[in-house]
Amino acid sequence: MTRQSDARQIKDVDQASAVLAEVFAREGRVVVLTGAGISTESGIPDYRSPGGIWANTIPIQYQAFVSDKAARLEDWRRRFHFGAEFSSASPNAAHLALARLAERGQVNLVITQNIDGLHQRAGLAADRLVELHGNGTYAHCLDCRAKARIEDQEAVVAAGRSPRCQACNGLLKAAVISFGEAMPQEKMARAVAAARRCDVFLVLGSSLVVHPAAALPEIAADAGAQLIIVNREPTPLDDLAEWCIRTSLGETFRQFSWAC
Repeated sequence: MTRQSDARQIKDVDQASAVLAEVFAREGRVVVLTGAGISTESGIPDYRSPGGIWANTIPIQYQAFVSDKAARLEDWRRRFHFGAEFSSASPNAAHLALARLAERGQVNLVITQNIDGLHQRAGLAADRLVELHGNGTYAHCLDCRAKARIEDQEAVVAAGRSPRCQACNGLLKAAVISFGEAMPQEKMARAVAAARRCDVFLVLGSSLVVHPAAALPEIAADAGAQLIIVNREPTPLDDLAEWCIRTSLGETFRQFSWAC
């Protein structure tokens, strides 16, 4: 696909809403990639941005979690902090609109880099969602994959013990992809396949610097899809986009009363 260095920019909410309304109204496959920017408007910090937790805190690598009890306990303490932020946040107009649009068949798939569970709480069906980085609202066993509630582990960690699976005694870990952990192949393959088949690829609130998710818009554009990026700041793929929209996601999608 020819790169478009003159991608048109939109900074007006009404104009942005009109462009997106036209996209959702037409026939065709629409795939959406959401990043931290959709959830910051619900009060969840962007942990990777300057001043975020990963700018000031050394991440715990997956192998350290598996092999080092102290690392596991520290990882769990961080998960309780994140969990409190997730539970206090509510889906915003963008989350709600995507769920309604998917229910009506106007969005084929939502691929998210977020781990906060807000898409599910907004009502997005599980078969229309791919969580590339996992989900931080629950834990799972690294051996048998059984689910567990994160809040049930707080007393265990406070006692200086690593939470264990009640079914098989395996290690429990928040169901997120940790630093150094392999990406889920099945989910990534589904996301890539959807990007290659879609007619429109819509990026919402992603800086497009975290791979492999950041490669998906380019895969879609190279396959002939229309690329639209809605993000407050420029991204490395703006020159591939037909539209670069700089408006607030919450304000823009709030215009879609017909979708909510």
